[in-house]
Amino acid sequence: MKNMKNNLRIIVLLVTLIAIIVPSGCGKKDTEMTKVSYRLKWLFNTSVAGDIYADVHGFFAKEGLEVEVKEGGPELDAIKELEMGHAQFGVASADQVIRAVSKGAPIVVLAQLFQINPLQWIYRSDENKINKIEDIKGKTIGITFGGNDEAIMKALILKNGIREEEVSFFSVRYDYTPFYERRVAFWPVYRNAEGVIIGDKLEKAKEPVSFFDPNNYGIHFVANSVITTENMIKQHPETVKKFVTALTEAWNEALNPANLDKTVETIHRFDKDTQLDTIRRQLEITRQLMKPSEKTVFGTIDVNAWKQTERIMLEQKLISAPVNIEKRLWK
Repeated sequence: MKNMKNNLRIIVLLVTLIAIIVPSGCGKKDTEMTKVSYRLKWLFNTSVAGDIYADVHGFFAKEGLEVEVKEGGPELDAIKELEMGHAQFGVASADQVIRAVSKGAPIVVLAQLFQINPLQWIYRSDENKINKIEDIKGKTIGITFGGNDEAIMKALILKNGIREEEVSFFSVRYDYTPFYERRVAFWPVYRNAEGVIIGDKLEKAKEPVSFFDPNNYGIHFVANSVITTENMIKQHPETVKKFVTALTEAWNEALNPANLDKTVETIHRFDKDTQLDTIRRQLEITRQLMKPSEKTVFGTIDVNAWKQTERIMLEQKLISAPVNIEKRLWK
């Protein structure tokens, strides 16, 4: 009798353990998320057209997702929000990602928004003739010390055999006065944002402008990308796939010239201070930067460009050791 009681206790214990280890539903449990937060890097403007388009026009909803698209800004950090669990998806520049990974952050890149970095330098083309890279020698070039424009410009001159003392660097702030007053010949701008506005202002003053693009001289420093965490991919893989699918489809539709008016109207809902004509031209430039050719697949991750970006940061001691960033690029 004693043995029977012991055996019964053992059976009950085993059944209890099995019930704990194997959840109901044939051993499967739906752990996918339907409500997520998405922290952008920039304010609501043309640069985030596809992100707000996905929300407004139901692309997230079609995938069964309820996404809170949160505006970005200088004081907001998507990577920190992902680490703290305040957001499940975000947008960050490559240098932010690489710095974070070097410090142990479990960040994974899901899609690369820009194939060509929108950070370029505006200059007066009638006063500065740039036919070859050596023509920047002796020029005063604006850079944000500590910013990725400093990393890009210094990598550019190093790659092309130009010594730092052969150019003059000017510390950039939010005030464009030094450029307007011609104290600085080259000023860093986002080509698809303030580049359009400043260019218009100078053109109206009969001052023709051009844009100096490091991409044309072999520097493919990656700009903004969509990110998440390793845990998000492991624990909610279907949610991640649905999010990327919705975002990709939305961006493709938003960038389609056939949908120009619809996209401009969508952007203008959130960016009422920018004129419709300006948004149209910003959107066209954004399309060229995100899909440089008809064959370009939106969101393509340029692995070689990521490796170059890491190499530049390592050479400039912006990170202390290699991070093998290719291992953090989603496939």
